[in-house]
Amino acid sequence: MQAKERLTTQCQKEPTMTEIAAEIGAKREDVVVALESISEPISLYEPVFSDTGDSFAVIDQVQDRDTVESFLGEIALRDAISALGKREQYILYLRFFQGKTQTEVAKEIGISQAQASRLEKSAIHQIRDAAQR
Repeated sequence: MQAKERLTTQCQKEPTMTEIAAEIGAKREDVVVALESISEPISLYEPVFSDTGDSFAVIDQVQDRDTVESFLGEIALRDAISALGKREQYILYLRFFQGKTQTEVAKEIGISQAQASRLEKSAIHQIRDAAQR
């Protein structure tokens, strides 16, 4: 924030994320995450105004997850995952529910990282194919 304020004063304009990153010697991605993490949360009932001047609440813009399409999509996803082999299911579980890296997954199940990557990609491809049917 100090670097952002300093650059704003020096340049007389809002600095870009790249400029802030260069100023503090950090990666641009780290600056983006840091600045997003300090933003104030807003209430779902906070009024938001549209171009027409009408207001609506943030909650009005949140997708309703209890729709028939959402329900059917979840069933299709579950079916596609259950059609995978146990090893592929376990790899996806470790990657996406446990947050492990491909290297960690590979080590845990006793294969190379490249094999883990291929199996993960194949499983995701199978799920996408099933979803398009």
